[in-house]
Amino acid sequence: MTFFSGARLERAGGGVSRAGRGLNRGAKLLARAIRFLLPRGMLGRSLLMILVPLVVVQLVALQIFYGAHLDVISRRLAAGVAGEVAMLAELMLREPEERRGWITREAAWRLDLVMAFQPGAHMQVVRRPESMPLLPLEEDLDQALEDRLSLPFDTDWLGEPRSVVIRVQLPDGVLLAEVPRKRLFTATIYLFVIWLVGSALLLAAVSVVFLRNQVRAIRRLSGAAEAFGMGRDVGSIKPEGATEIRQAAVAFNRMQDRVRRFVSQRTEMLAGISHDLRTPMTRLNLGLAMLPHVPEAEEDIAALNQDLAEMERLIAAYLSFARGEGTEQVQPADLVELVQDIAGKARRAGGEVTVTAPESLVLPLRSDAIRRCLGNLLDNARRHASRVALTVEFLHRHAPESEDRNAGWAVVSVDDDGPGIPPDQREQAFRAFATSRADGSGLGLAIARDIVRAHGGDILLEESPLGGLRARLRLPV
Repeated sequence: MTFFSGARLERAGGGVSRAGRGLNRGAKLLARAIRFLLPRGMLGRSLLMILVPLVVVQLVALQIFYGAHLDVISRRLAAGVAGEVAMLAELMLREPEERRGWITREAAWRLDLVMAFQPGAHMQVVRRPESMPLLPLEEDLDQALEDRLSLPFDTDWLGEPRSVVIRVQLPDGVLLAEVPRKRLFTATIYLFVIWLVGSALLLAAVSVVFLRNQVRAIRRLSGAAEAFGMGRDVGSIKPEGATEIRQAAVAFNRMQDRVRRFVSQRTEMLAGISHDLRTPMTRLNLGLAMLPHVPEAEEDIAALNQDLAEMERLIAAYLSFARGEGTEQVQPADLVELVQDIAGKARRAGGEVTVTAPESLVLPLRSDAIRRCLGNLLDNARRHASRVALTVEFLHRHAPESEDRNAGWAVVSVDDDGPGIPPDQREQAFRAFATSRADGSGLGLAIARDIVRAHGGDILLEESPLGGLRARLRLPV
């Protein structure tokens, strides 16, 4: 009986564990390689699912044909030709010379073999390269001749395009037999291969046409959903494709109608609320303006006027936030020109603003909405800092195969030298009404992000090189 120490068992267990980890890593690498090689699009994957089983089935059928039918037929045809050549060679040995002419004529008439005899000739057996390496014809003929002939021989498949020349060394010369290829070869293999390849190509063509139509409908639905999510009015899309895709298109059209109706009702309601609130505020403004001039009340009247102005600004901000920017249509616009315009207004208002930008950067925008977005970001920066820097740049992005390789991002960075926002509070700053200042509505960043996301981009808050906060706005080009 053998006893193993605990250390030895521990080492053995560690070796098994390492081997298991190695196998897991190998499996993961294999799975990653398969995912990398597989097509990413629905069209490619669908064609792969259809064509791979078809090709496998056809290859199995071809192998069965090669291994059974073709092999048997080839051996039988070769055996028949080899038997005839061997019989004629034996007759040439047994019969006298004056009978050899009769033998060659009878072979040509009855066996369809062209015979010739070269008296006194000597041949060198040459093993020529195979002319049809994918077919077993040459090997089967050589094997059949070896089994039936006790004399040296060779075969020539390259000399004549329609026949095979067999040479047999006799004691007093060389016997040549020209055998038609049709006696050794069956055209069934061509028909079978043509049927396999033709059916595969036909099915592939039908699959490509059908699947492209389905994928086109899905892409159109995806594009409409993306455009609608960016606030563009794409209208109703035409249902097409399979039943499920048509149902998805109909559901998308219904969703568009419901969202438009909801936004319209909300905007009308808030517009009515704004109008109802502004009417008494206008009366208050008029009443304050008509109050008699009393020096003791001037400070109170100024405070009331300031409160009314703040209320009007808040109502406008609330209405802008609730309405969104969906009514404005997207048009090509120069982002650099918009940034320069907003920076110029800030400088005229007394702000220290610098701009670093290329000469031009045109992309599809809702200009008024982006102007409001940049204005909110610049106002926030000026309110908390003394120096603001605007930077506009174009960045390339790595696009999948199905996307535009020239796609990129237009990036606008708003940097300031203010106190900034702690990293754990930056995301909360985008929430509506999330403000700790008495002079703010807490809607500036929320409106800005809402506008940028409607364009398919986003806004991030980061640490600024100036020491304060950086608002980085990213828009797709």
